[in-house]
Amino acid sequence: MFSDQRANLTSNVGFQSTLSIDSKDIVGAEKAYNPFEHRQVEHPNSTFGSILHLLKACLGSGILAMPAAFKNSGLVVGVIGTLFAGLICTHTVHLVVKTSQDICVIAKKPSMGFAETCGAAFTYGPKRVRPWGEFVKTLIDYSMTLTYISVLCVYIVFIASSFKGVMDVYLPHYDISVRMYCVMALIPLILICQIRNLKYLVPFSAIANILIIIVFGVTMYYTFVDLPPLSEREAVASVTQWPLFLSTVIFAMEGIGVVMPVENEMAKPEHFLGCPGVLNVSMFIVITLYGVVGFFGYLQFGDAVQGSVTLNLPQDQWIAQGAKLLMALVIYFSYALQFYVPMEMIKRLLQKRSSNKFGNLIQVMIRTVLVIITVACAVAFPNLELVISLVGAIFFSTLGLLLPAVINTVYLWDKDLGRFNYVVIKNGIIVIISIIALVSGSYVSIVGMIEDFSGHENHNSTLT
Repeated sequence: MFSDQRANLTSNVGFQSTLSIDSKDIVGAEKAYNPFEHRQVEHPNSTFGSILHLLKACLGSGILAMPAAFKNSGLVVGVIGTLFAGLICTHTVHLVVKTSQDICVIAKKPSMGFAETCGAAFTYGPKRVRPWGEFVKTLIDYSMTLTYISVLCVYIVFIASSFKGVMDVYLPHYDISVRMYCVMALIPLILICQIRNLKYLVPFSAIANILIIIVFGVTMYYTFVDLPPLSEREAVASVTQWPLFLSTVIFAMEGIGVVMPVENEMAKPEHFLGCPGVLNVSMFIVITLYGVVGFFGYLQFGDAVQGSVTLNLPQDQWIAQGAKLLMALVIYFSYALQFYVPMEMIKRLLQKRSSNKFGNLIQVMIRTVLVIITVACAVAFPNLELVISLVGAIFFSTLGLLLPAVINTVYLWDKDLGRFNYVVIKNGIIVIISIIALVSGSYVSIVGMIEDFSGHENHNSTLT
């Protein structure tokens, strides 16, 4: 669910909303508005290019966490669970895109973003919920910002863990904690996050794309060499660990923030849904790769597998250690790209100020403080596996599963809920799954974090 390219796509604000209640009803004799015919995209993406965009969005650093997810499920449950989670995520993305396209016809808008679609579902839904439209849109805007900030925290822990893994091999006398490496990353992160124009980050993104291919190749080589027999690994892990599996898979696979920008910029958006369609083809590849990496990564490294499988690469081979450092560099560059997304919303808020005095200084301070906050959170909870699980449980299960089911139900409530109200039943099941992932995943992750934090405190008190 999360990629190092999301910031590039989500930063495109697309078409601004001018929804109004007055345009809700379409005159029967009037020809239905076709939003696809009114889209004016300067550089539209081809169908194949759109598939590549979705693949880049979903096949980022999250795929490296899949072996750790399988550790919490077992081989059999992991395969079934990955397929199940993939189908659910694909369907919820379909709900968002279909709802957005239907509302565009009524609102006579060429396209809408994710937050705009959520708000419009209420605005064009039942009369009693229409006044909530703007509030929902604003709420989703803030939620997306918090989601990306939480992803930044994961990135910092990833960078720190990768550097510690290498430094512990070549400088064993310096026993520096992951928390200290998080602090050491503060100044470099502050500096790169002062870059305000996205075009200046393009070279960093290009370098990151090349490096992640190298890292992925090296990781897969060590993953498939001398695989142990299946009997050495659990087929079904303890049920109490399944929430960690589910929330990690959702975190890795869910790309709800990038879907609408990709669909909005297609030359032939009618090819996004349907069979085969851009969405189905992309998610088939994603689900397959996630299942393969998770299965064989856990088979190779077993219960010793860490939050990112790159951390399990051999310590006595420089190529493996180099891959760890390259991955840390990839995440460092990706941090700046992801940082661009929450800053876009903050910049919109700053533009509402009546005076631009000290605007440059305010920007520098906000960027610096935001980086400090993410580093502080990473220092407090440096367990990569638990942080990934918590972020997936809280943010991506909500934005990627719960909200699509809710907005689709609200929009169709007084229109067409299908035979026997199957839309309500189906979406209700998705809501229940998302709540289970939210509550159970958050609980298990938080309990693990508390135990981890308490253990660190006890260790410090013993040393003193």
